[in-house]
Amino acid sequence: MKEKVQVFGRYLSGMVMPNIGAFIAWGIITALFIPTGWLPNEKLGALVGPIVNTLLPLLIAFTGGYNVAGHRGGVIGTVATMGLIVGSNVPMFLGAMIVGPLSGLIIKKFDKLLEGKVKAGFEMLVNNFSLGIIGAILTCITLVGVTPVVEGLNVVMEAGVGFFVDNGLLPLASIFIEPAKVLFLNNAINHGILSPMGLKQAEDIGRSIFFLLEANPGPGLGILLAYCLFGKGSAKSSAPGAVIIHFFGGIHEIYFPYILMNPVLILAAIAGGASGILTLSIFGGGLVSPASPGSILAILAMTPRGGYLPVILGVVISTAVSALVAIPLLKIFGKSEDLDDAKDKVKEMKNAAKGLNKTAAATLEMVDQAVDYGTVDTIVFACDAGMGSSAMGATVLRKKLQAVGLGHINVVHSPVSSIPANAQIVVTHAELKDRAAHSNPNAKLVLIKNFLSAPEYDQLVEDLKDQQ
Repeated sequence: MKEKVQVFGRYLSGMVMPNIGAFIAWGIITALFIPTGWLPNEKLGALVGPIVNTLLPLLIAFTGGYNVAGHRGGVIGTVATMGLIVGSNVPMFLGAMIVGPLSGLIIKKFDKLLEGKVKAGFEMLVNNFSLGIIGAILTCITLVGVTPVVEGLNVVMEAGVGFFVDNGLLPLASIFIEPAKVLFLNNAINHGILSPMGLKQAEDIGRSIFFLLEANPGPGLGILLAYCLFGKGSAKSSAPGAVIIHFFGGIHEIYFPYILMNPVLILAAIAGGASGILTLSIFGGGLVSPASPGSILAILAMTPRGGYLPVILGVVISTAVSALVAIPLLKIFGKSEDLDDAKDKVKEMKNAAKGLNKTAAATLEMVDQAVDYGTVDTIVFACDAGMGSSAMGATVLRKKLQAVGLGHINVVHSPVSSIPANAQIVVTHAELKDRAAHSNPNAKLVLIKNFLSAPEYDQLVEDLKDQQ
């Protein structure tokens, strides 16, 4: 069930995340040139509406269609979504996330139906006209039939969100957001659900609190600071580095393992998240555009003019509350963390490298798959989105390989749902094991629990060094 939820979440966020740069561009233009912006300019401010109402939904639709049926799917998804845009006065993000991939699926099924039946020399003619005809039909259908349905869904969603906002219940969202983040649904929640909602609110009032419900680094920062003070072993020694990566680098996945080691700390994350949302609600805090990654630097860059105090207060208070709740929990329930235990067993794993016994195999967390270490030339580090923790992990592993003269081994990062077929070894978090195995069943999986100081890095490097 968890894997299915992760896959669905990835499906949603996969349409938004590749286009985050465009969202940020819109946010910068909005922050600068709207009447209440830093540099009010009527001519340049005229860009705000067309970008949010037309460009961004079309980008989402193209990406959704492309993910299903390649470039043809992207094109027909974009064409069909124009019917939604023309037929509505509100940004059609929800509609684009439905129509884009659905149109891609329709053209994919059509192409499959005609496969092998088109005479030589007529391929281009059939391809172009089939896409044009089906695209025209779908555009008319979306304009007349789908637009009212999507507008109705938007009204229902706005009413539901409005109920929580008007009654001061929005902080309760942390009860769902914080545990879901630890299950690696952070990108799905932020970019698949909250960002589209926030863009509509930002267009109306120039900012949105929804951009900070998940992206606020405060809850994670508080937990990491608690580990800095009262953690044990390598969990404590690695926490300061994790603080820097989390707070300034914006890679929130770095603190998830620290909660997984002591799951009771999820209460601290929930308390920190709720207090941050309450503070932002009271003082009217929000951002003009999604902050991605969730770095304090990105958050401040997307903060509207005159809105720094509420945003900073939200981050500071959520950090303080999270730390105050985490410290006693860590002192009561803290134990010799897996990080420390795993490090002590590296030598044991090294001695058993040729034939792991059950204990060593469980500690090493490697999924048995035949691989000749002597011929390995491609290692893939995979995370949910393929942009945050996997990029950091790939850098760490690449440096370790270079240090022992194995710089010729190519180490790349990738989304866990689309691991390259040429990957011989895949390094990923243990929570993503099933998705990685489905994405590339032929690769050997190396499962880790901590991105910064996983002993599996050193074991993998030693095995490669021995046999290469």
